[in-house]
Parts: sequence; C-alpha cells; structure tokens
Amino acid sequence: MPALFQAFRHGTLPAGGRIIGVGRDDMSDEQYRNLIRSRFDQVELAKRPSQDEFTRFADLLEFVRMDLSKPADYARLTATLARRKADTVVMYVATAPSLFTTVCEQLAAAGLNTPQTRVVLEKPLGHDLASNRAINETVRRVLGERQVFRIDHYLGKPAVQNLFALRFGNALFEPLWRREHIANIQITIAEELGVEQRGAFYETTGALRDMVQNHALQLLCAIGMEPPINSHADAIRDEKLKVLRSLKPWTAEALAQDVIRGQYGAGTVAGAPVIAYREETGVNPQSHTETFVALRTEISNWRWAGVPFYIRTGKRLAGRDARIVVNFRPTPHAIFNSQIGVANRLVINLQPKDGLELHLLAQGQDNRRNSQTLAPVQLDLDFDKRFGTERVGAYERLLLDVIDGRLNLFVRSDEQEEAWRWVEPILEHWKNDMQGPRLYAGGTWGPSASSAMIARDGFCWSEES
Repeated sequence: MPALFQAFRHGTLPAGGRIIGVGRDDMSDEQYRNLIRSRFDQVELAKRPSQDEFTRFADLLEFVRMDLSKPADYARLTATLARRKADTVVMYVATAPSLFTTVCEQLAAAGLNTPQTRVVLEKPLGHDLASNRAINETVRRVLGERQVFRIDHYLGKPAVQNLFALRFGNALFEPLWRREHIANIQITIAEELGVEQRGAFYETTGALRDMVQNHALQLLCAIGMEPPINSHADAIRDEKLKVLRSLKPWTAEALAQDVIRGQYGAGTVAGAPVIAYREETGVNPQSHTETFVALRTEISNWRWAGVPFYIRTGKRLAGRDARIVVNFRPTPHAIFNSQIGVANRLVINLQPKDGLELHLLAQGQDNRRNSQTLAPVQLDLDFDKRFGTERVGAYERLLLDVIDGRLNLFVRSDEQEEAWRWVEPILEHWKNDMQGPRLYAGGTWGPSASSAMIARDGFCWSEES
C-alpha cells in the first residue's frame, strides 16, 4: 500500500483506477480507509501522506469482505469488478502459499481469469521443488504465463537496475567480465535485525528458502548471465535460466565443505544486547532452523569455468549490508616493489547505500625512500547523490510494471523451478545432518566456518581484507 501511495503521489497510477482490499474482517469502506491510514504511521516520515494527500488517495480505496477458502465468497468480488468494467484487473495474492492454488482455482470458477486479469504471487512459492511445481501447474491451468507475475522485490531495486545498466549499457567492463580476469565474486545480503515477530513463519522457512533460493540466485543470474539479444522479458529470462542450469551440481563432498549453515545466539548489536534465535517468540527452543547460509558454487560454462561464486546471507549480522563484490585477478607480472591492499575490485552496493565503488592501485610518492610506490584508492559513484533519493522504489516500480504488463523484472516458472532444483540437495543434506547449524554471536559476521570455507580457495570476505 505505501508503494501504491507513492505511485499516486508521483502521478503514475492510471486515471480512474481503484484499489480494492479483500479480507475476512467485517469492515466498511470507511473503516478500511481508517485502517490503512493508521498503518502509514509505521512508514518512514518522508513517505507518509499529508492529510490532504491521504484524503485524495482514500477515494481510490474500497473493501470487499470474503474468505478466500470459501467459493461462495468470490461472488462478492465478481459483482464489485463487474461494476467497475476495468480494462485491467491486478490480483495481488499476498497469502499463505497453501492458498495460492485455491485462489487461482476459485478465480477461474468465478469467471475472473479473463484476458484482462493479471495475478501477482508473493514468495514463498512452495517450500520445495514438488510444492512449487504443484502451484505452478495449477496456475498454468487457469492463467497464461504472461498473466502471472512472480514478484521478487530485489529485482525492482534501483541498484539492481543499475547492475543491468552497468553490464549491458556500457562496453567498459564487458571485455573483463570473464574467468581470465575475475578471481571470485561475492554476494552478501546481511541484516542486523533478527526474526522479530516472524519467528513462527521463519521456523518453517529458514534463510535458504527465504533469501538464497530467490533473491541471492537472482543477483547471481544478473552478474553471470550472457547479454540478451534485446531487452524483452523472455530474452532476459532465457539468459537467467541458462545460468541456473549451468550451476555446478552438488556432490556429497561439496555439500559437506561448501555449504555453511548457522544460527544466531545472544550477542550485541549497535551496543545493545540481543537474544538468541531460540529465545525468539514462536521459535522451538531446540530449533535447527538456519538464520545464516554461506556457500560456494561455480557456473560451469566457458565464461565462468573455475571462478568461485560465494553467497552469504543472514540475520543478526554485524551490519545491514547488501552488496556484490567482483574481485579481479592481480596483474600477471609485478613491476613495482610493493602492492598494498586490494588491487582491483568492483563493489556494487545495493543497500543501505546505492552505488558503485571501484578500488584501484595508483602511484604515490614515498618521500622517505624517494621512490614511486602503489597506494590503494577508491572511486565512488553514489547514485543517491547523483540522482537524488526520491527515486522510484522497488515495489512501486514492480507494481507499475504489472499494471503495464511488463514482465522483464518478474520470475518465470521455469526459472523458479530450476532454482528450487538446485537448492533441494542442500535441504535433503540438512535433513540427515544431526550436527545442526553452527551458532554465532549476534552482531558478528556469522560462524567462523564461513571464513574458513572461502579461505580454502585463498580468498577472504571483503570486510576481512
């Protein structure tokens, strides 16, 4: 709803449209508007509506009471939409995954799966490959693939859009974007927060399903994919699918050595004590659910063969930080007496700041020795400073794309299934691993085994260098 309001504020919502809330509560339109108004108090100050803005926005809001599990209730929605006679109807299904199939089947039974209908599905779409396939098969029976928008908000982030622009809008890095010049690539999605009030949900999900299977693998695809033949949705998604199909298959040895799972214990974040995951509300005191995952993989094709890709994500870590680090190989022959720091590195910052850092070695002057030496320098491109902070947010961008029917930033069913196929051996391995996750103190960068894993290749995580 905050994203829809921002689109309203920016004047990009289609004229004459309506926003219809659906739920089991017995509310009038006015009560629903008051509920939405109260929720805006939780939004950051700059994105809250003024009273005048909300009064105008509230004119778009109405409410339909229905229980999504009861077929008879869909008649209410059918009657409401019949009055509207809309050119496009977007159904945003933010429900428990167990209801996805029911909702799609009942939309079809009520005659609401018309060519004008588009359905947005929130993650998680299933909890393993079989359940994901079941959901996708049901959806395909009642809707065409071009009507289905599987949303991953990371793909709507301005920083990820700039990643595509960096790779495919410039010739600068393309000659270097391959195994001959890149030593390793690191993808980090770190959060300072714990599970907060989502303990019961997280117990059935964990970091692998919550972050790796979707967000992290989508970032890996954006980094590793070949240039598409054009900017059309299927051209882009075809190339992402090739990356997923090229990921190195898991072996028993790799599962034991190259996948690290952790769980946060008590610790300190920003100077304040924090409790352990097993003490969170809704969490089993003997839980084996992972709150941290680090893994090593490779893309087995001509461009990337032999280049390790490291993925790391977790909660209650040392900072809120999402970034991609591309470490280039050292020069083949050193002509200077010394090299200091990281020689060549490209850092793509996704959050909290948005921009690029290019780390280089430049000539300096050592007055004591009267000789030239190399010193590390960092070139920064801060997108917030360059383009302003009032850029279109991820959900706003994605929702407008749904309304316009643009699929470029949404995940196709075969992509999703391939991602589940790749992570499933990890899930199976953990079922039989009695050791459970390694504990790490809240406010650190995860278990030490994560650093040991990357050190076996002679590398280290970016904050350790």
